[in-house]
Amino acid sequence: MSPGSALTPPPAADSFRAAMSNPKKAAHLHASGDLSGARIAIVMMSAIGDAVHTLPVVNSLRAAAPDCKLTWVIQPGPHALVAGHPAVDEFVLFDRKRGLRAYRDVARATAGRSFDLVIALQVYLKAGLVTRFLRSPRKLGFDRARARDANWLFTTERIAPRGQRHVQDQYFEFLEHLGVPPLLEWRLGPTAAERTRYEGTLPRDGRPTVAFVVGTSKPAKEWPAERYAALADRLAFAGMKTVLVGGRSPRELAAAEAIRGAAQYPPLNLLEWDLRKLVYLLDRVDVLVSPDTGPLHVGVALGTPTVSLMGYTNPRRVGPYRRFHDLMIDAYGDPGEDYPVSAEYRPGRMERITVDEVAAKVELALERYSRSGVSER
Repeated sequence: MSPGSALTPPPAADSFRAAMSNPKKAAHLHASGDLSGARIAIVMMSAIGDAVHTLPVVNSLRAAAPDCKLTWVIQPGPHALVAGHPAVDEFVLFDRKRGLRAYRDVARATAGRSFDLVIALQVYLKAGLVTRFLRSPRKLGFDRARARDANWLFTTERIAPRGQRHVQDQYFEFLEHLGVPPLLEWRLGPTAAERTRYEGTLPRDGRPTVAFVVGTSKPAKEWPAERYAALADRLAFAGMKTVLVGGRSPRELAAAEAIRGAAQYPPLNLLEWDLRKLVYLLDRVDVLVSPDTGPLHVGVALGTPTVSLMGYTNPRRVGPYRRFHDLMIDAYGDPGEDYPVSAEYRPGRMERITVDEVAAKVELALERYSRSGVSER
């Protein structure tokens, strides 16, 4: 659905504020999906993948109410990915490293003002406490069954109860509740200035470039380093160039060293803390190979053909959303298993994924999808 379809002209902002002073009119206004002039706060503080899933919500709200005021409470890590996003008016940083002072920082940043609506997308206790501190007559959160850490205590209104769904679909339930048409749009791609800044990072040499994401927040989600090394050699023999992308955590650096040490044709090490540089790289490569971690969802959002390696986490809940399912390797389920959407972890499944399977998916990605090297997104 395009931003211009199924939208009606919003009333003036002063009409909105007048309606908000009347509870019955306010209820009708919100039920109709008209949030013109509203001051809206979104609480989604981590992690990178969740921030990517939040962007379609932000873009949908902006398209439905161009004159609303959008504030996003977020941690510094994912903020580095979305800072400067055109649909967000203001970011309020919650730095958990500051402990209790982080809550005081949010309170100070929002002191003396209130919001017409708070959208509580995160269900952890720290996010619930932030929601509690924000001044608003209307705080929308998950239904009680899905609100972990008693987060339903911090909201005044809840979306309809449903079973587990893909995380992106769950976020879209908030738009459905508000009567806002959902837009599957991220607007995450590199800016012209970023393209210029990072231009020399990955020069093209005529060979297809395949990026590997080698580290995650949980070791059980990772694919063995020796198989990445074997895959790098296999792809090099087929005339491809491979690179390592992601952050520079100890786990990622150790994995990169192991891969490069075991490969006859070592991948180029482009591990970097700069998340906008990562966006540039993922937008530029021809294929991405990644387990379930933040860069996987960044790649999918950018439209980069993504071979997702799923074993520890349920792909029906956290896998690639509506794109590149033909490139996904599902080791989470047993052969023929119709497993439900759930948050259950299945350790030991990533080792089921073979080098042959991944190499075949990379070849399929190059055959089926072509890249211009320029993102719309």
